[in-house]
Amino acid sequence: MDLRELLADEADRAVALWEECGLTRPWNDPRADLFRALSGETSTVLAAAEAGQLVGTAMVGHDGHRGWVYYLAVSPEHRRSGVGRGLMTACERWLNDHGAPKVQLMVRQGNTSVVAFYQALGYTDQETLVLGRFLDPELERRRRAGAGGHD
Repeated sequence: MDLRELLADEADRAVALWEECGLTRPWNDPRADLFRALSGETSTVLAAAEAGQLVGTAMVGHDGHRGWVYYLAVSPEHRRSGVGRGLMTACERWLNDHGAPKVQLMVRQGNTSVVAFYQALGYTDQETLVLGRFLDPELERRRRAGAGGHD
């Protein structure tokens, strides 16, 4: 498996993978997220490839204090083969190399199989509630519509 930074011309395949894995939401533009991460000084998107084919991704970045991982996706046919673990190890290495002392991630409530994956890697509940607010009213409207009016 080849672990490296995602190439800009792989954006369509990465977004398709995120959609296939159920990671996208109507209120988030995944292409904008991807290119924002690739062009940022404190973020990137890592790729896992096998035989020249994109089989996994992870967006990684830091705010100067904490590192974050988003869009960890592994194609269904490559799950349970070490791709996810390899991507998380690469994210942790990238964050460490960029001076972030801690890594965090968010998992949607009810996604117990993903929680079990992260727990097997040593991640624990940090007993922190994540609060958020959209600054763009249209994005908030989409979030409410996409979540059936629920958070």
